[in-house]
Amino acid sequence: MQLLEGKTAIITGASRGIGMGIAKVFADHGANVAFTYSSSEKPALELEKELEEKGVKAKAYKSNAASFQEAQDLVDAVLNDFGAIDILINNAGITKDNLLMRMTEEDFDKVIEVNLKSVFNMTKAVQRTMLKQRKGSIINMSSVVGVKGNAGQANYAASKAGIIGFSKSVALELGSRNIRSNVIAPGFIETEMTASLDDKVVEGWRNAIPLKRGGSPEDIANACVFLASDLSAYVTGQVLNVDGGMLT
Repeated sequence: MQLLEGKTAIITGASRGIGMGIAKVFADHGANVAFTYSSSEKPALELEKELEEKGVKAKAYKSNAASFQEAQDLVDAVLNDFGAIDILINNAGITKDNLLMRMTEEDFDKVIEVNLKSVFNMTKAVQRTMLKQRKGSIINMSSVVGVKGNAGQANYAASKAGIIGFSKSVALELGSRNIRSNVIAPGFIETEMTASLDDKVVEGWRNAIPLKRGGSPEDIANACVFLASDLSAYVTGQVLNVDGGMLT
């Protein structure tokens, strides 16, 4: 059963990791996918081709979601190419980890700009279209770190906690127009970024999780399918922890 048939989604930061996983699962569910990348053009174009082979319309856009103007331009381009925007997934994000005493102002500002301001930029850019359509689902990618904090990640935790407050406010503002705004807070998700970590460290993390495993990009993607589809028509302003029980 294709839960997203005929819907068009924008996914930021989808050339690898969680974003790529979401794009593939969305295409499997019949969604047309517009997605962004910042620098990895080759994998982005390969993904575009792979998604098209699933029988949906797909296009990669080089765009920096942290730029207000580029976000506006992206939405204009997607509307021109696809004709509608039903789903927005704000997934683009970076880390610049350090203890607060060693963290530079630049490292703090950059993480806030890429992780949090991008959510404002993209939500503002799609708002008019969704208001006209009187429907839409916005899904913002936070983190368990945004819920509980983490030593050495004050900048990242602040950006991800900010996403939760922003999303709940948007849910209150736009709910009367049938536009929903929800948050997913992933736990330890195993991607190519975590593959370079020490095996003992990874094993320690797995053992601390009630389900005794790290999550996959598909685990996050499946939660996104629920929040993007009509199955969640009465769900807005919520934070869904997809973390194997880490925060239990």
